[in-house]
Amino acid sequence: MVDVAPGTIVVYTDVACGWSTIALDRFYRRRRELEAEEQLRVDLRLFALEDVNRFPIPKRFLDAEIPVIGALTPDFGWKPWQSDASTWPNSTLPANEAVHAAKQQSWQAAEELDMAIRRAFFCDSRPIDLLHELVAIAGDCPNVDEERLNSALETGTARAAMMRDYRSHRGRVQGSPHFFLADGSDIHNPGIGLHWVGEPGAGFPVIDSDDPEAISRLIDHAMNCPSNQS
Repeated sequence: MVDVAPGTIVVYTDVACGWSTIALDRFYRRRRELEAEEQLRVDLRLFALEDVNRFPIPKRFLDAEIPVIGALTPDFGWKPWQSDASTWPNSTLPANEAVHAAKQQSWQAAEELDMAIRRAFFCDSRPIDLLHELVAIAGDCPNVDEERLNSALETGTARAAMMRDYRSHRGRVQGSPHFFLADGSDIHNPGIGLHWVGEPGAGFPVIDSDDPEAISRLIDHAMNCPSNQS
């Protein structure tokens, strides 16, 4: 079972996952419209795609996904990788660890840094596998103490708990993103149905259905559901 604190939604995700970036962007926008930031927080947890796949996320995978993803949320600012191909991140674990290190500061810090890292990767083609780059991204996040974050990354204070939770729940999580609510309910990739034509990296994703209002229903449910904790 995934323990979810009252007033919280747990989301298993990887910062380099475009589908979870869509879901979280829609979630934060709708929550802001409802002025419910204090009533409903996001507990970001790791679903390590590079561990599941047994290889780093290849550039050609996202080259195929970005045009499709971008059509769903065009105002996010998606761009194909603009930097030299040699700077493509070789691992997303440092970036995910940075989010979990920010969570040691506050829920708000983690949410803010997570989205800043996603924009740095998907919109600005920044190498999010480098420590100094992650600290620089954190420097633009008002709720993140970048010196404290740098210290946490240098000492690895967030890595063990992040990986322990991932290993404990990997079999329960269907993929990125997977939302878990306090009443024990859960949903994978809310509102979006898709399939791949051809092999990932050689083919392309096809959207079978897209219901942006699924996030609104998820938020309404989360704000009104009873806790599964005693």
